[in-house]
Order: sequence, then C-alpha cells, then structure tokens
Amino acid sequence: MRLTGFELRRIAMPLVTPFRTSFGVEYERDVLLVRAVTPDADGWGECVAMSAPRYSAEYVDGAAEVIRRFLVPAVAGLSTVDAHAVEPVFARFKGHPMAKAAVQTAVLDAQLRSAGTSLGGFLGAVRDAVPAGVSVGIMDSIPALLAAVESYLASGYLRIKLKIEPGWDVAPVRAVRERFGDEILLQVDANTAYTLADARHLAGLDPFGLLLIEQPLAEDDVRGHAQLARLIRTPVCLDESITSARAAADAIALGACAIVNIKPGRVGGYLEARRIHDVCAAHGVPVWAGGMLETGLGRAANVALAALPFFVLPGDTSASDRYYARDITSPFVLENGHVRVPTGPGLGVSPDIDALAAVTTATEWIRLQ
Repeated sequence: MRLTGFELRRIAMPLVTPFRTSFGVEYERDVLLVRAVTPDADGWGECVAMSAPRYSAEYVDGAAEVIRRFLVPAVAGLSTVDAHAVEPVFARFKGHPMAKAAVQTAVLDAQLRSAGTSLGGFLGAVRDAVPAGVSVGIMDSIPALLAAVESYLASGYLRIKLKIEPGWDVAPVRAVRERFGDEILLQVDANTAYTLADARHLAGLDPFGLLLIEQPLAEDDVRGHAQLARLIRTPVCLDESITSARAAADAIALGACAIVNIKPGRVGGYLEARRIHDVCAAHGVPVWAGGMLETGLGRAANVALAALPFFVLPGDTSASDRYYARDITSPFVLENGHVRVPTGPGLGVSPDIDALAAVTTATEWIRLQ
C-alpha cells in the first residue's frame, strides 16, 4: 500500500463564544485538515496552528505552504504507508512541528484504518473513557467568570482551568475558590504572560490550592521556570517549553516542572507525544492532555492519547459543544465527567460530509502517483 495523494482542506469553524487568552481573542478557528489517500483507506490529520503566530511561531498559511512544498514531496517516495517512516524524512526540515504532526497523523490514520487498529490500541491506551476538564478564557468581569464556571461544573466537568494574565490572576482565582470551594480541581494557565520578576506576585496564588500553574514564563526560559519553582508552592507545569521528549527530560532534570502538558501538534505528532509520556512516567512526573480547540478529528486523537497510563490529571478533552455548535464529526459528549475513547479503526471517527462541506473555504489536491 502506497500513498496516492493528499488533500489540503481549509475550514472555518465559528466558536460558540469568543475565547480569550493572554495572547489574543479567537472568534473562529481557521483549520487546516490533511487527508492522506491510499488505495485501501483515507486518513485524516488536523493542523492546530492558529491564524497568526501568537501561541507559537507557526500559523495556518505557513503550515499549508510547508506541507505543500516540503512535507508532501518528502513522503511521496515512501514505499509503504507507515507513520514511523515519516519521521526520518521530515527530520531534515527544521521546525514546523504542527505541520509535520498533521501529515504524520493523516498517514497514521490511513495506516491504522487499513489494519483495522484503533489509535488508542496502537498508542497503548488503558482506559475506555478519560476525565474531562474545561479551559475558561479571560472574561470581561468576575461575575461573568463565575457564571461560566458554574455552568461548566453543572455540565459535569471534573476540572476547571482559568486563563490568566497580569491584571487577571489572583482576584479571579480567589473569587472562584470563594464561590465554589476547595473541593473543585482548579488550575491556571498563563501562556507565557509573566517573567521571573513576577515571582512574588505569582506566589499570591499559593493559598488557593491549585493543581498547577501552566507555562508562566517564556517558552525558552526553562532555567527561569526552575528558579520560579523554588519560589512558589504551586506546582509548575510546562506547555510551550516541551517541544520533544528530550526537552521534557531536560526540563525535569533542571527541576523546571513538576507536571507536563502534552500537545501532539506542538511536538510533531502522536509518536513523539507517546515518547514524552514515557519519559515523564520514567521520572514520576504526571502528564495531562492539552487542547487547541480541535474539531472532532483532532479531539478523537487527543482523547485516545489521554487514555495512556500516566495521563493522571484531567485534560482539555472537553465535549464538542464546549467550542462548536456543530462539529464536523459525530460530537464528543460528556458522560459523568468523562469522554469516551473512540474504538473504531484509526481515529475512530470520520467527517460528516454535509457538515464538512458547510464550513469548507478551500481545497487542494496533490497527486503523488
């Protein structure tokens, strides 16, 4: 079985509500989907790059160009559809992990669909459902934040993550704790919004018993995170800084993190994501699955990853309706605070043709044979 071509498809997914973080506000996701076509099966991958290079250096237009000009030609000569064979041919191109992850996932999905194997089974999943957390963006007011948190808790979410930035940190956390009590699992995500000079201020979060503070400092400031970890009691979790299993091992050795957030798109795909899981497990560092407002395709893959043994904290594996009124796959739903792991071949889900057509803004076909 060989690859016969790739489809690059752009879709526009309006969000149910605007999602604000320290690096901007999103109203709609401009998503690049990659479809790998073989004689036996098609596979799908979702590129999680944003419209502008704010979360990371990658952005959707750039990812599409890299895939078109470099990554697809690199896999054209592969004699078999094998995700492990994709990694070495991509290695000669520096960076662009989100673009690489999208192509690799599409190839892996086609490979597993042809073999009749689920992604969860391939990765080593040990659960049939995973605990779901929800990420709450920065709000215009504390009353609005409390109303949103109340709604998510009523829906059954097991963990609340608050986005924070300078000027929106201690006060909203205090308000949530006072309103909902110490029993709820609560954490915060700074998306690199602070510097080490803010250590004393960030220590003001310590009394609230947070699970963690996620990526408070710049992604390249691993040493600063190690220093910060010695100055505050709240466990430090790294996100943007963890770009590979080697980066995870280095951060752990330096004492820069007590917890790791694994986002497959950020690290180049699910093969490297599993390696990061294994490195963290070997060092006793718990991990959880991050999210990038994925559609049902990307969410299916993330849920399968989150079913691995050392994903011991609820991840950003929300139900589909947290972000989208209509998903492009059968929706993921919350069941007793959990989301089911797909069991079908590959990702275990496929696009709804009508839903996909309704949000498609452009398509491009690249023939290999």
